[in-house]
This record gives sequence, C-alpha cells and structure tokens, in this order.
Amino acid sequence: MPEADLFLLYVRPLISARISYMIGGSVASAFYGEPRLTFDVDLIVFFRLPDILRIPEIFPESEFYLPPTETIHEEAVRDRGHFNVIHHATGFKADFYSAGHDKLNAWGFQFRKEVAFHDVIVTLAPPEYVVLRKLEYYREGRSQKHLRDIRSIIAVSGEQMNKVELMDWIERLDLADEWVHV
Repeated sequence: MPEADLFLLYVRPLISARISYMIGGSVASAFYGEPRLTFDVDLIVFFRLPDILRIPEIFPESEFYLPPTETIHEEAVRDRGHFNVIHHATGFKADFYSAGHDKLNAWGFQFRKEVAFHDVIVTLAPPEYVVLRKLEYYREGRSQKHLRDIRSIIAVSGEQMNKVELMDWIERLDLADEWVHV
C-alpha cells in the first residue's frame, strides 16, 4: 500500500462502523495544498458511547496498538480528548481527537467536505478549519511546517475558502499574532 493511502487503514473502518469523522492535520492539508510526507492522520470524531465501546472491535489488537480501554473512554468523552492507534505492520499512527463541545469542531463538521479518493469517499475538515488548527499548532510549538502547510493551502485552495469566516475565527481564537507569520 503506497504511503499516501495509509490513512485509509483508519478511515475505512470508521466508514464501515458509521462513525462520524473528519480528517484534519497534514493529510487534509495535502488534499487542499501540496502533499508532504506524514507519519500520522488526525481524525476528529464525534464519539457516541456505543462507538467508544466498539473501538477494540473496529481496530482489532491483532492489527493495531490500542491504549487501554479506560484511556480510550476517558479521552473520547473529554472535550478535545485525544488518543492514538498505531497499525502494527506499517507503524502508521492515527491521532483520534474527540470533537466534544468545541465550537470550531462543530463548525468544521457542519462544513466538512466529501472527496473521492480511490474507491472511497473520505470526509475532510474544511480548509479554513485546517488552517485554524495549524495556526493553533504553530502557536503551541512554533514549527515552521504548519506555516508551510497553511501557505500551501492558501496557494492551491485559497479561492475556494471563505475568507470572511476564516478571519472571524482567527479573531475568535485569538490567532492574529500567528496569522501575521503566514
């Protein structure tokens, strides 16, 4: 399986299980901008209790490393909770983020995009959402890769973005200082 397809190791089971998700992070930025190598996929998920309980079934321990069930449950119900699942054979990781009650996540789910990729329809966070989260990641760690991803998204998909909405969220999330570096 080519590296560009590895995120499907996680997306296909979510689709089969009918769990509501959207792809963010560098995988989404590759769809909206220029592709770059990444070793994980960020999945924002609206977990319901039955979904949480089925994670070990959806991602069997024979194929995936899973954190303890208690950890999955604690993180899945927590606002902006987070846990990792790692595919044994490839080492490719998925970062699962609980959508929780986060207003930006709710907005992202409302405007998510469905895109055909090979034989699968994948669900992407909207490009504005990806830019905003990348700005937050930049604020946290000052990694230039996030700014490069943002510039790439703007160069390739900027005409399709809602710039008024983007600027409104930049103000709401207090990201103006980070935005000036783009």
